[in-house]
Amino acid sequence: MKVVIDTSSLIALVRYYLPFDKDDSLKDFIQKKVESKEIIVIDKVHEESKYVAQKIVVKQLDFINTKGNTIKTTDLLPYPKFFNIVDNQLCNQTIKKLKGFNETEYEKQKNEYLDSADGKLILYCLREKNQSTLLDDKTILVTEETSTENDNKLFKKLPECCRVLEIENCNLPTLLENHYNIKLSKYLK
Repeated sequence: MKVVIDTSSLIALVRYYLPFDKDDSLKDFIQKKVESKEIIVIDKVHEESKYVAQKIVVKQLDFINTKGNTIKTTDLLPYPKFFNIVDNQLCNQTIKKLKGFNETEYEKQKNEYLDSADGKLILYCLREKNQSTLLDDKTILVTEETSTENDNKLFKKLPECCRVLEIENCNLPTLLENHYNIKLSKYLK
């Protein structure tokens, strides 16, 4: 199983779990998973983490700053079918009409999205899903986002994108409890 984690989950880990982590055992567990590439932190998530929440992620989880602990996404390019998926299924058409984007403005927004952490997370998960031949070799996207609120953004939130694209996803508590069989009481004060 590969776990691909987004910025919101890293922030939640640092804010809500690590302050209660007795003897750094949960942090050490996460670090080992990142170093062994069982938990994937893509470069765009690492970069985004430097500019949000007063840099708490890159300060508290300093091991993600180590070369080799993040996955480069420069070679992860959208393919023609994916452009159609973005246009027809991941774009919030109501917001597109409401904001009155012309084709040039929309293409600019779409390219920014495709180069963002969210866009690269989706592309990474799709690539892994398409390359996986083993039933137990699944990829899970971990995010604290919910699919309901979208703050008038042009593109749908990660859980909704995952639903549309049939990418398995969950939040951090579900990952720890159901996939890693971790009882948080073991790690937290």
